[in-house]
Amino acid sequence: MSYTETIGSRTYRFADLKTLMAKASPQRSGDQLAGVAAASEEERVAAKMALAQVPLRTFLNEALVPYESDEVTRLVIDDHSPQAFAEISHLTVGDFRNWLLSTSTDAEALTRIAAGLTPEMVAAVSKLMRNQDLIAAARKRPVITRFRNTVGLPGHMSVRLQPNHPTDDVKGIAASMLDGLMYGCGDAMIGINPASDNLAAITRLLQMVDDFRQRYQVPTQSCVLTHVTNTIAAIEKGAPVDLVFQSIAGTEKANAGFGISLALLHEAYEAGLSLKRGTVGSNLMYFETGQGSALSADAHFGVDQQTCEARAYAVARKFNPFLVNTVVGFIGPEYLYDGKQITRAGLEDHFCGKLLGVPMGCDICYTNHAEADQDDMDNLLTLLGVAGINFIMGIPGADDVMLNYQSTSFHDALYVREVLGLRRAPEFEEWLESMQITDARGALLSASTQQPLLEGARDWMGMA
Repeated sequence: MSYTETIGSRTYRFADLKTLMAKASPQRSGDQLAGVAAASEEERVAAKMALAQVPLRTFLNEALVPYESDEVTRLVIDDHSPQAFAEISHLTVGDFRNWLLSTSTDAEALTRIAAGLTPEMVAAVSKLMRNQDLIAAARKRPVITRFRNTVGLPGHMSVRLQPNHPTDDVKGIAASMLDGLMYGCGDAMIGINPASDNLAAITRLLQMVDDFRQRYQVPTQSCVLTHVTNTIAAIEKGAPVDLVFQSIAGTEKANAGFGISLALLHEAYEAGLSLKRGTVGSNLMYFETGQGSALSADAHFGVDQQTCEARAYAVARKFNPFLVNTVVGFIGPEYLYDGKQITRAGLEDHFCGKLLGVPMGCDICYTNHAEADQDDMDNLLTLLGVAGINFIMGIPGADDVMLNYQSTSFHDALYVREVLGLRRAPEFEEWLESMQITDARGALLSASTQQPLLEGARDWMGMA
């Protein structure tokens, strides 16, 4: 089906829904690289006007990636709930935007319709929204998950403590981990990106973190971000695996580039569940995504990168994840050129994920060759804090010495919690107070009072 829109004396024609969606997208370098972006701002406006008139039902009948050849499309269509969709089935994309922003639409309503939404629907409506709209609508939709603590409660924001090391040195990682905990970070998880995929090294890191967690009774969860097949192998060998990690994308071909399929993810999910390591819940999958991953794998099929990204959240949703992390500026300026594009993408991703019922966090980051700096990250951090982000990253000095990119620091987490009044996961906050790291309000105490953890840390690190 083709679409048209006239502005003045000029009529714009869009060959199909996929083309219309791409042309309506805010400007970004990835879509320009793929040759799917609007050729002018006027064409972009025309596409938005035409998209606003498209009935939501259209997305159930016009697949952007063919059903017959893509298992992600089949997942989206086969798992769609007509009952949940019924409440909004009469709306156009433009009407849906108005419905989302209405003061009468609350968390209960957004939760009620989530199973009736497809990623293409939420991607489409996001293209009609200003940044403030994305923030206002996402803030209405908390997504709460549990493993050893509770993440995503309204008024709360968690931090993934990321103590990476360029050689996977256990003591170096332990030192960064302790540093982050002293700043009150780590309630989302302690997550290590290993420099190697060596199974013995991965197991050693898992054991180190788990030994520390048990010794000090820390109510958090650990993860070593290796390929899901390595995690399955580690589980089979008896390693203390909490969260199961995998990078995912929005098409079957892009996921194949990561060496995964829905069947393999299901196998990993079942393996993680079999360990029964959660104490307050059983959400245990940890997924990472990023706009541009499908394009970089030549697996986007002419679909704009933001819609491909939203499709990845449908994959995540299938496996009841504990955390989903859009690593928003990590792929580079070829996909998100500057701070403006990174900011927009982060807000889009958070909005789309939350509407689909996914527990969204964001690695607020950029590579050193992007037209962005730490001021841009401060802006996005603040906006996502207002929008109700589930978690952000905590990295020593905001500079990852293994992955060589810039993110957010332990101090950044203190800042956003202070200015927005955000608390940590309640179980973790109680532990911090018991260890005299924070007071009852969650404020950091001075180093001289943080004795229960500090006293044993030197001895423990000598054994690590």
